[in-house]
Amino acid sequence: MTTSPTSLRAVVFDMDGLMLDTEPLYQAAWQRAAGALGYTLDDEFYLTLIGTPTKDALKKVGAYFGPTFPLQRFTKLGADQWYQQVEKHGIDTKPGLLPLLDQLEAAAVPRAVATSSSAKQAAETLEASGLAARFAHIVTSDQVARGKPAPDLYLEAACRLGLSPTACIALEDSEAGVQSASTAGMTVLMVPDLKKPSPQAESQAYKILPSLHQAAPLIADLLVC
Repeated sequence: MTTSPTSLRAVVFDMDGLMLDTEPLYQAAWQRAAGALGYTLDDEFYLTLIGTPTKDALKKVGAYFGPTFPLQRFTKLGADQWYQQVEKHGIDTKPGLLPLLDQLEAAAVPRAVATSSSAKQAAETLEASGLAARFAHIVTSDQVARGKPAPDLYLEAACRLGLSPTACIALEDSEAGVQSASTAGMTVLMVPDLKKPSPQAESQAYKILPSLHQAAPLIADLLVC
């Protein structure tokens, strides 16, 4: 855990796995796509992809299966499976998210999203989940030079908010995201999703919490109103 922060004024949210329960949908989509091509994408390997930009995750998949793997076909099949999963199951928000957003909006706290998804993916996902109108600033992996775990997404989010990164709280679920936000200089609250936090994430996060329900009162205490 890091030392106690001061002068915090804004909150930056990760999207997949933090605000939205999308990681199981992505996992099912990619595993079905791999299966349709005669490959097995196991759970352990999938967990290594969480938090990284889609283009980087796809490169890892290609490297994992080798040079004969039809990555282009996998990419299309994965996208098709994703849309089928969303159509079938919808996109659920994570427990505690909506009350937290209500709390921040009532206090006029500036908010942004910093996601490893592309602009197109983020727009579609936020629209499908009903969250698109709740954020004025959405920073995506194709809008910065480097994705997570590099700090670029969070640095850009702070820039758009008109604040120093040190004035921002970041909410993250993945190790790559925690590293990204911490390197940017933000105070990181981690709410793990599918993967248990690593010792590195534990050392970089200000607090690790079981859900966003516990994040709400802590954020209220940390923010300068």
